[in-house]
Amino acid sequence: MIDEIEIDARERMEKSISALKSQLSKIRTGRAHPSLLDGIMVSYYGTNTPLKQVANVVAEDSRTLALTVFDKSAIQAVEKAIMQSDLGLNPMSAGAAIRIPLPPLTEERRKDLIRVVRNEAEQGRVAIRNIRRDANSDLKELLKEKEISEDENRAGEENIQTLTNDFIKKIDVMLADKEKELMEV
Repeated sequence: MIDEIEIDARERMEKSISALKSQLSKIRTGRAHPSLLDGIMVSYYGTNTPLKQVANVVAEDSRTLALTVFDKSAIQAVEKAIMQSDLGLNPMSAGAAIRIPLPPLTEERRKDLIRVVRNEAEQGRVAIRNIRRDANSDLKELLKEKEISEDENRAGEENIQTLTNDFIKKIDVMLADKEKELMEV
């Protein structure tokens, strides 16, 4: 019983960590990376379609992304979707290829992005703590139903707390790495 609760908590915490990694990868650091465009949806024949399904995205160099659109009739829609995204990018079309130069980050923009990154990390920490709360309430439920003893309950709560501390440290490391990456010129 207790092991199942701990395993469930670990799996949910790992999912929270991977969700945070995904969110952090979308935050621009001044370097061109194809994942920067992951959240963009293109209106393709009247349907919102992920950009990945409409074009191939590669980092041409450290400051330029290159897109090869599969269907030439969708080039305008892809350009429009990129311009309307909140990334502040300006695509340039050249035949079937689209190039997106990334402007260098200003100091003010870097500080804004750090604020966003810290907010994402805090949301990750809150998610981890919520999982801890759920696991502890499951343990208390088992204790109330007399399925486990006080000592087993206490040991289970200590294990859940250790797990929580480990995952919060992972979030802190991810935050520090992202902040360092953002401050590099």
